[in-house]
Amino acid sequence: MPAPENRFKSALLRGERLIGCWAGFADPYATEVLASAGFDWLVIDGEHAPNDLRSISAQLAVLAGRQSLPVVRLPMGEAWAIKQVLDVGAQSLIIPMVESADQARALVRATRYPPEGIRGSGAALARASEFSRIKDYIPTANAQICLIVQVESMAGIDALGDILAVEGVDGVFIGPSDLAVDMGYVGDSHAAEVQEVIRGALAQIAASPKAAGILALDHATAQRYADCGAQFLAVGIDVVMLAQAARATVARWRDAW
Repeated sequence: MPAPENRFKSALLRGERLIGCWAGFADPYATEVLASAGFDWLVIDGEHAPNDLRSISAQLAVLAGRQSLPVVRLPMGEAWAIKQVLDVGAQSLIIPMVESADQARALVRATRYPPEGIRGSGAALARASEFSRIKDYIPTANAQICLIVQVESMAGIDALGDILAVEGVDGVFIGPSDLAVDMGYVGDSHAAEVQEVIRGALAQIAASPKAAGILALDHATAQRYADCGAQFLAVGIDVVMLAQAARATVARWRDAW
């Protein structure tokens, strides 16, 4: 029995457009609620949300078999951290702040078993192999890993062509907020200069065999990014959605009384 199909990776390879959302509560119950909305993919965020290995593992468990496909974002690209989240069942990863082809190649190697990579072989006690039920997990796992590298600095933009040429990178996710900061527009990813760089990057990725991804919280911006070639779009953040709905509810009642 081989490793299970990575449906997120397969959909990207088919050229499907996928709508996603950030899962930032670091809680399986909240992520299960989010999955009931019918998003194509959900980011279990370990960079800016208070997730650790156990909370990531718990959220992967509640998403198993659902329409909403999990993508784990780690705070860094350390091989030991990648190994751990792959063993608890992640098949799709986003790694932030990638700025060179060498860095991308190192990430590919961290996600693959030898001889293609350096992933440690301990799947016998891991959820990834269904605790040794999947007998052929190790020889078949590499093909089902989806690696998305996040480019969010001008150094990464300048190296984008080289990054796109790295075998084993499945997609590039543009990070508008950090890119804006790096360009000197702190807190303003809608600045004309930043938007020009984003549009160019999305078009460059879309013209390659890789998939282009990005986050946009308003419909008009998301549509512009889609028109520029974004294939997998994150269009919401659960924490922000709750905060906005709660504030709007309070405001309505304050104004009414």
